[in-house]
Amino acid sequence: MHNRRDFLKRFAFLGAAAALPFHNLLAENALTPKPIGTGLFKVSYDQEIFQKRPTRKITIPDAGEFKVLKGDFHIHTLFSDGQVMPKDRVAEAVDNGLDVISITDHIEYHPNLGGTALKFAENNDDHNRSYNLAKPEADKSKLILVRGAEITKSEWHFNALFVNDINPIAAVVDDWEKMLAVSVEQGGYIHWNHPNWIDRTPDKAPFGLKQGEPMRFFNEIDAVHKRGHLHGIEVFNGVSFYPIALDWCNERDLATHANSDIHQSEWNTYGSQNPLRPMTLIFAKDRSYESVREAFFAKRIVGWAANMILGRQPWVEKLFRASVEIKKSATGLTLQNLSDISCLIEAGGKSSELAAQGTLAIDSTQKLTVSNWFVGMNKPLEVVL
Repeated sequence: MHNRRDFLKRFAFLGAAAALPFHNLLAENALTPKPIGTGLFKVSYDQEIFQKRPTRKITIPDAGEFKVLKGDFHIHTLFSDGQVMPKDRVAEAVDNGLDVISITDHIEYHPNLGGTALKFAENNDDHNRSYNLAKPEADKSKLILVRGAEITKSEWHFNALFVNDINPIAAVVDDWEKMLAVSVEQGGYIHWNHPNWIDRTPDKAPFGLKQGEPMRFFNEIDAVHKRGHLHGIEVFNGVSFYPIALDWCNERDLATHANSDIHQSEWNTYGSQNPLRPMTLIFAKDRSYESVREAFFAKRIVGWAANMILGRQPWVEKLFRASVEIKKSATGLTLQNLSDISCLIEAGGKSSELAAQGTLAIDSTQKLTVSNWFVGMNKPLEVVL
């Protein structure tokens, strides 16, 4: 009898663990099987042991008059080719410590809901549905939600953000340049997604670069930019970094983005609260939708991904000076990191890590190089002291 009871305890534990694979706080003594008939057991959980993981807190000091907000502006749900519901994207963003997101489902492509072309299942073609489903959850969580969509009817993909209504954009789906124009007419902001996009269906119309073809700023993209229909570029997408795109942004006065382009769940893509997960940092006057939008058009944004800061010189340096306090001493300099962003410091021929919230002592110097903060292709940030 004793052996049977031990077996049932272990069975109940393993079954519960299989049902909840993402929690590692369970302990065998937290479960108390209670037989209620043959082969059926209820399991109770000790609330003191089984607790929700705390929400991630990301510390970045204000940069002068600006608050530094954290966001992701390339996210998919079941309403295009993602694998989770819109409200789950809100929960993931809150868990990751983000302040603002945009769900950017494809306008042209809805494989997960039985749709073809522009139509969802049951002929429901309201392209605002993912936003409308997520908005109440975002409001409850005080997460800023930006209405957006991905335009994919071309050799290039774009995200249209801060638009008022996605359906008029979808109404001109046969002309991708007109889709961009309608987005901009609504006050929308456009960024070019993953500029390394490779042709994945060579037997059909081309989409992006051919295999082995070098990245370049296409003539068609240049024409869009000259019409005022391009405001930024993803310099980091998912797990991919495009150094040359930093130079494009510098040369053409475009903003730099780092986004996830997430399709699967957060857990299946990056794991739980992964500090290397890409996000866009926004220098906003306050924590509001209006301030985020204003910052985008003023191009006060930088990317943070894979332990790198990626952006244009003025804003990357402003972020560094806000994040790192430098004090002189008789023996050299002491650097105090006030943020959760790590820095690789090169000075005097030495390279050292200034960890998140950490302290680093170095010899006196007139200039620092922050070798994991980039302001151009192969161009790390240099800070004159």
